[in-house]
Amino acid sequence: MLRAVDERGSYANLLLPSLLAGSGLPARDRGFVTELAYGALRAQGTLDGLLDTATSRPVHDIDPPLRDALRLGAYQLLRTRVPARAAVASTVDLVRATSGERPVRFANAVLRRGGARIAETGGDLAQLLGAPRFETDPIGHLAVVTTHPRWIVEVVAEALGDDLDETRAALAADDARPVVHLVARPGRTDRERLLAEADREGLAAAPGPYSSYAVRLDGGDPARLPAVASGAAAVQDEGSQLVALALARTATVGRDRGLTVDLCAGPGGKAALLAGLLTDRSGAGPGLSSGPESTSGPEVASGPEVASGPGAVPPSGAASPSGAASGAGASLLALEPRATRAGLVARSLAGEPRAWVVRADGRAAPLPPGSADRVLVDVPCTGLGALRRRPEARWRRIPGDLAALVPLQSALLVAALDLVRPGGVVAYATCSPHPAETVEVVRQVAGQRADTSVLDARLALPEVDGLGSGPFVQLWPHRHGTDAMFVALLRRNQN
Repeated sequence: MLRAVDERGSYANLLLPSLLAGSGLPARDRGFVTELAYGALRAQGTLDGLLDTATSRPVHDIDPPLRDALRLGAYQLLRTRVPARAAVASTVDLVRATSGERPVRFANAVLRRGGARIAETGGDLAQLLGAPRFETDPIGHLAVVTTHPRWIVEVVAEALGDDLDETRAALAADDARPVVHLVARPGRTDRERLLAEADREGLAAAPGPYSSYAVRLDGGDPARLPAVASGAAAVQDEGSQLVALALARTATVGRDRGLTVDLCAGPGGKAALLAGLLTDRSGAGPGLSSGPESTSGPEVASGPEVASGPGAVPPSGAASPSGAASGAGASLLALEPRATRAGLVARSLAGEPRAWVVRADGRAAPLPPGSADRVLVDVPCTGLGALRRRPEARWRRIPGDLAALVPLQSALLVAALDLVRPGGVVAYATCSPHPAETVEVVRQVAGQRADTSVLDARLALPEVDGLGSGPFVQLWPHRHGTDAMFVALLRRNQN
């Protein structure tokens, strides 16, 4: 897995489950593999720093397979209860199997020196790696002791108003084992049934504290649950659920036209929840808080490439979704430009009669301006809000990534505001706490449009505490146990 992440840019949270599924390993060994793999990725900077103290050769000049083996060994020495002798011996065996006999003596010597350094310092990272003193350089100190690049520590501190104690807590939460969150898709199942299934399967589960559709699992394989296997429920962070609920709960002004659009839908979790809320409009769920329904369906322009699979738009690209043309219900249109992700969206929306998927760039949506009642724009971002779930991201991302991301985020928000009708609502969301791609994007775009008002998003999520002064919502792992999702709500003003 480490080689795939390094060589092919693979995502660990997507690759590792498939590797484990075909491994034949017992549950205890699968857990150990998961700890080693995710841990070595999260702590990569720290492990390289430790190895640098034990070898005169720069770590990044070491042959990649040998470097990965050394990182795995160093992680066992630093962060696990594996005895030092066993950690060194198993790593040496791995080096011999993957790199041959020549580097074995080198690996053995490096890990023994590293182990000795850990023993001397008691594993204290500040002492082990020579961290600057907190009093003189708090950002540099936190970067070392929490195993984050310095620039990410600066970003988190800025987002938390330079509260360094809370910054430390937020960074520490990135290293905590994330709890699996499930969503009970409205109209298909409910939370009580999902909890009952977990109980029957012997999985420890509890209701999510915020979303009425959320269940949190304390370990175990969610695929064992029949609702997950059938698509009636799915793995989805509770923070992502709250983004969809915030949009659904915010009332539109004026007469609705019957269309909600997810402008950047892949991989489809938020789109599926929104589609379920449409279906559940008259049921037990909150549905969408809307004005009177129109009897006309959405007009979809021809031209975009259509995703295949369940839930996809028919090839004509011009008909209305089932029921919308006759006023039987509102519809959801999910846009996603990439074929693979569009296929994932289609699978997420399978069985939703009022949901379509179209392969199209959200900046050029195949819809007339002002035709949607609601638009969700969950923009591509740095992903700094999901570092606990994507352990490789903290070392893969660089500050320069913002140069391409921020203009794209701004353009997508502009497109969303053009697409929504007067009186309609846009939810701008990112899985990031970075002010440059959250509050600054919203303020810059809204400040240039006289037809746009920023709403207080906290009012849509009254059950969530710790949301600060608003008007935006920023969730945090250390406060809410969710990914660090950001959501802003905007309304297109009526003339």
